[in-house]
Amino acid sequence: MKTFSITDVGMVRQVNQDYVYTTGNPLGPLPNLFVVADGMGGHQAGDYASKYTVEVLKRELAQSNEEDVEKAIVSAIKKANEEIIKKASQDSHLKGMGTTVVVATILNQMMYFANVGDSRLYLINQGITQLTKDHSLVEEMVRLGGIKPEEAKHHPDKNIITRAIGAKDTVDVDFYEHRLKKGDIILMCTDGLSNMVEDEELFHIVQGGRDIVEAGTSLVEAAKENGGTDNIGIVLTEPFTDEVSIC
Repeated sequence: MKTFSITDVGMVRQVNQDYVYTTGNPLGPLPNLFVVADGMGGHQAGDYASKYTVEVLKRELAQSNEEDVEKAIVSAIKKANEEIIKKASQDSHLKGMGTTVVVATILNQMMYFANVGDSRLYLINQGITQLTKDHSLVEEMVRLGGIKPEEAKHHPDKNIITRAIGAKDTVDVDFYEHRLKKGDIILMCTDGLSNMVEDEELFHIVQGGRDIVEAGTSLVEAAKENGGTDNIGIVLTEPFTDEVSIC
């Protein structure tokens, strides 16, 4: 397995509120862990929320005695939600903070993953497929038939999310599993990438890179060239390479 992760502040923001984490080492019941989080909140609050959420996930998973992968991941995400709310209530500087999160682990040929918010997980092979569903106002409008999918990309309310870590006392977590095959590349990213670069371009950049390190760097540059209006967070994973590398 080979993994590359990168974040960039982009061209407009002063603070990088995106946080990414990867490890090939076991954490409790998980053989590996990949996380992308996009924080929100004034001052340093979003920066704190994304990083602290990942710290809670790592701690909870490492201590977990749960053998079921879904239960372990969902429980850890819900614990992170509790702790973000608690921290926000204790410090006025952190009031209103929150974060999206997308979490994945790969066990043999299966990928197990979960998300809250609008950070995404894509599968890239012969084409590109978004495997997560955005928890956003615009996505709800698409699902209800209010707008067409092609209208969602540039809708003025596209940044309004309907779920986030820290938004409510309880959080609903979407959990998925997907069987992987040789040649698959997994792209996890914040909306600082997906809002700036069309899916087809994401596909061509990833497939056109000499390796996922070059591909990841090129994705960041593409987002910045297209405006870079938000922070950019990316994790790229090749599950079936012989080489073991966490960059």
